[in-house]
Amino acid sequence: MARMQTGTTKREKRMAKARLPGQAKDNGVAIPGYDPKLFFNRELSLIDFSRRVLEEAQEEGNPLLERAKFLSIVASNLAEVFMVRVSGLKQQVEAGVVELSEDGLTPAEQLTLVRQAALKLMEDSRVCLRALLPQLDSAGIHILDYDELDDYQRAGVDEFYEQVIFPVLTPLALDPGRPFPHISNMSLNLAVMIRDQSGLERFARLKVPDTLPRLLPVRPPKSSPSSDGVLPTKHYFVWLEQVIAADLASLFPGMEVMEAHPFRVTRDAEMEIQELEAEDLLETIERGIRQRRFGSVVRVTVTKDLPDYIREILSENMDVDPADIYTLVPPLGMSDLRVLYGIDRHDLKDPPFLPGLPPDLQDEPDIFAAIRRRDILLHHPYDSFSPVIDFLRTAARDPNVLAIKQTLYRVGRNAPVVQALLDAVSCGKQVAVLVELKARFDEESNIEWARALEREGVHVVYGLLGLKTHSKIALVVRKEGDRLRRYMHLSTGNYNAVTATLYTDLGLLTCDDDMGADASDIFNYLTGYSAKKDYRKFLVAPVNMRSRLTSLIEREMERQQSGDEGHIIFKVNSLVDKQMIPLLYRASQVGVKIDLLVRGMCTLRPGIPGVSDNIRVISIVGRFLEHSRIYYFRNGGQDEVYLGSADLRTRNLDRRVEILFPVEDERLVRQVRDEILATYLADTAKARILLPDGRYERVMPPAGVPVFNAQEWLLKTHAVTSQDGRRH
Repeated sequence: MARMQTGTTKREKRMAKARLPGQAKDNGVAIPGYDPKLFFNRELSLIDFSRRVLEEAQEEGNPLLERAKFLSIVASNLAEVFMVRVSGLKQQVEAGVVELSEDGLTPAEQLTLVRQAALKLMEDSRVCLRALLPQLDSAGIHILDYDELDDYQRAGVDEFYEQVIFPVLTPLALDPGRPFPHISNMSLNLAVMIRDQSGLERFARLKVPDTLPRLLPVRPPKSSPSSDGVLPTKHYFVWLEQVIAADLASLFPGMEVMEAHPFRVTRDAEMEIQELEAEDLLETIERGIRQRRFGSVVRVTVTKDLPDYIREILSENMDVDPADIYTLVPPLGMSDLRVLYGIDRHDLKDPPFLPGLPPDLQDEPDIFAAIRRRDILLHHPYDSFSPVIDFLRTAARDPNVLAIKQTLYRVGRNAPVVQALLDAVSCGKQVAVLVELKARFDEESNIEWARALEREGVHVVYGLLGLKTHSKIALVVRKEGDRLRRYMHLSTGNYNAVTATLYTDLGLLTCDDDMGADASDIFNYLTGYSAKKDYRKFLVAPVNMRSRLTSLIEREMERQQSGDEGHIIFKVNSLVDKQMIPLLYRASQVGVKIDLLVRGMCTLRPGIPGVSDNIRVISIVGRFLEHSRIYYFRNGGQDEVYLGSADLRTRNLDRRVEILFPVEDERLVRQVRDEILATYLADTAKARILLPDGRYERVMPPAGVPVFNAQEWLLKTHAVTSQDGRRH
């Protein structure tokens, strides 16, 4: 690998020529005065990503159940926007913060624009659903309103209500003796108005239980030839809240039910953790999860027929700003559409695939021998996740393995990786695990795994004060003869066997000595006390990653100015760091070609004449969630590639423990450059290019050239011909 260059007086003179007018210099990085014309708003950029997801739901060429899945993802993404981003803006407004964002907006101005963009996206999602329902109906998937059920279906639903639904319902009244009930986060509710025998009108709240299916399966109509059992191609559903609303009289005997209207509540889900005052981080996180239910309300969605007087009851009692009440066409809570994807109708989904195995693992039963032979790159989901599990299982049972150390960020509910670690303990291995308890919305699952690991004798730590550990690394220490060898799995993604089939990620299996030493230093940093600042090959945040990335970018600038061809390709989830963006502008100004594959947020504005006209930004939204992070530098023809867990966000570079690791095998470097990056940059099916005005435009193939889908091509390239995992 080429040696990293350091800053010199000569370099400073060169870089000064590339600065934008009026720039200041901050820690060696030229900052363009934060001119708002050079940046997009990050909050609106995040909503724009969900807009691109919605486009996949609108895409007629996608299978029906895939389109329904994309609709549910849009709703889930928006919920997180409100729970995290909108709640943050509201707190800034309430605190009187007037500091401008990079694009020159106050928190109040951003909040207004985000509300408008989010409402438009919610409305467009429902337009999409209304267009999708007739097509689902024609395909035999019928989502019915309660009043569309025939007598036979209604009798079955009413029986289910009496036996299953009614016993779990708890109506809560509002009167002088009973205060307004707490409405939990993400809950769907009915606002009910009743009249007692004296004519007095009262309000009651009824929570729609989330322990029951929101889309309630219904038997076929009496006229159907399959009335004695649902045919595999015929499925009927009714909305649970409509079933409950139709039978409200049973909950209020002797009362007149006047009307009932659904509403849904979203609360602030950010946890304030005073780590320095917390003796036990695990208990602090557990308290934070419980408190999340009681965060301030940031969104209430209601239907158009909700009367003003009920709206006022909700607004006053939940202390909701009227601007945070969104009136929508039902259904509310469209994330529940995800249940449709569980229907056994493969003809309405993307074709199934069997992931392959890299050639180095196909004929070698000893995974350690395969890794010793040469580094192995895994590209998920096209390559199977099973080698990662096999790596840990083999290590757990191998008598020569002395220790296993691993970071766990998101592993899911059913975690074969965790089971392998438990097996290792039972086999007498020393096992140390860092479980990141602050993995947003996965805290509860991680707490359960942490306690299970501790019970079995695993050394469990919970990270560093003030830093979230986001790096993905597994280290195996093995005795081989008279020496110890360190084997590693380094990854861009989580140790989650389920998401490994849904997200694109890269993993490296290696026993490189220098990287092994770096890995040991990382774990000493995480589990003990270490102020180490120099690493042999890793780029580590918050230690040296920012400075090393800066050096690598500036090296491309120097090569470009020396007459060579500078080229940078970054593939990340987000690009919002206010120091890295101006640095990329500087590189563009001196002529470096910059290709950015940014799935989600991007506040860099490409195509500005004289500033960013050498920068191209592409977002790919398709069958799989693009999750891998790749940093490529042409380096005068001596290509240099880093992979890892870090995006170009301030939090990743300064407030998380992150790792970028090099790919040094020339064969694998070519694979990353030519098979992965070049393939994504050639996509004309799912790629959108970011324009200077902030709009995303579909990338179109030249006239007469077929549309090219990068993810489909990678699937075919990694396709298998038999159950043994061999590729074509």
